[in-house]
Amino acid sequence: MKKIMSSQIFWPTVVMFVIALVLFIIAILQGEGKHVTGLKSAWSFTIQILPLLIFALIIAGLVQTLIPRDLISTWVGDESGFRGILIGSVAGALTPGGPYVSLPIAAGLLKTGASIPTMVAFVTGWALMSVARLPLEVGIMGWRFTLIHMLSVIIFAPLAGVLASLLIKLIK
Repeated sequence: MKKIMSSQIFWPTVVMFVIALVLFIIAILQGEGKHVTGLKSAWSFTIQILPLLIFALIIAGLVQTLIPRDLISTWVGDESGFRGILIGSVAGALTPGGPYVSLPIAAGLLKTGASIPTMVAFVTGWALMSVARLPLEVGIMGWRFTLIHMLSVIIFAPLAGVLASLLIKLIK
């Protein structure tokens, strides 16, 4: 019989359930229908995010099946070295959306043979250098700030990947 939920997912789910339950109880105790307002807000957010999450998970699953394992290993796997870290950094910066998009993609690539350092660089590149945020950042903060911001953080995604490589060697 196939496992329904791996321990990698099970325990975080249990923790999130407990946190949600505690917050729900606190909301009930505070009264004024805060628990109902909170659930309505959660439902609204779920409806907004669900399509994006579904497509991100589809992409993650298809990446695992469509891209040959040896291609992933060559370009972003353990043997790709610093080149893979740079590719991960750029790919992360180019990935649109929130963590519900980037993290399933990174997880799918990791399961397909991408290295941990490359995926650390990917997630860091996404978090610090998201190209999709540039128009908003320029519009709100201006070109000068955006240029200084991007030049300030451009080294961190590859640096995070290199640091991950070193940590892996230390933790073995």
